[in-house]
Amino acid sequence: MSDGGATFDEIMEKFSDSPGQQRVIRLLLERGFSVNDEGRVVSGGIEIPYTGIAREAEVDRRVVDSTTEAILEDDQLRRIFQNISAIPSLMDLAPVLDLTVLTVAVDDAEGSGIVAAVTEAIADRDITIRQVISEDPEFTDEPVLYVITDQDLPGGLINEIREMGFVRRIELE
Repeated sequence: MSDGGATFDEIMEKFSDSPGQQRVIRLLLERGFSVNDEGRVVSGGIEIPYTGIAREAEVDRRVVDSTTEAILEDDQLRRIFQNISAIPSLMDLAPVLDLTVLTVAVDDAEGSGIVAAVTEAIADRDITIRQVISEDPEFTDEPVLYVITDQDLPGGLINEIREMGFVRRIELE
């Protein structure tokens, strides 16, 4: 592993002999939970009890404890998990706030220019984008792009996006 960043696979490799610890690591990364100097799992300044983490990851509480110990003992993992943070998503609030969620599934999520092409097409129609969430191909098998806007998307725009070469399917909510 390089001295700089680490890939998801490299992080998971450090826990290759413990599927339980891998589940804890995945949960921490997916939720943006960090680990403080005392080895406690936190979101901002709020401590998340080990029992809650264990229940969600379907492991024993002691597995959470051993995972946070391993994180603090590894300089690279310590840097990652002490600096991770969660970003609130508007997706679940979209129906309540009358927002539109466009979901774009693509053929090759690691291709370049996907976010730019979709957001440019939307911006060209003077539609305000409230949030863009691009799932990381390293975290999920079929990553998608979510674009949340504060108005309905016209049919011509939907067709334009659907016809982009990298688009596999789109959904509107």
